[in-house]
Amino acid sequence: MREESEIREQYEFLQDELDSEEMNHESVRQMFTYYKRALGWVLEEEHM
Repeated sequence: MREESEIREQYEFLQDELDSEEMNHESVRQMFTYYKRALGWVLEEEHM
C-alpha cells in the first residue's frame, strides 16, 4: 500500500516539473507517464 506522503511527494515532483521552463514535447510525454503511474497507485489503493 502506498503511503500518503509518497503520493504527495510524487504530486509535488510533477508540479515542479510542469512549472519548469524547460518543458518540451519529450518532457511533457514523460510527465504524463509519471502522472498515469501515480493515478494507478491511487486507484490500486481504492480497490484494495
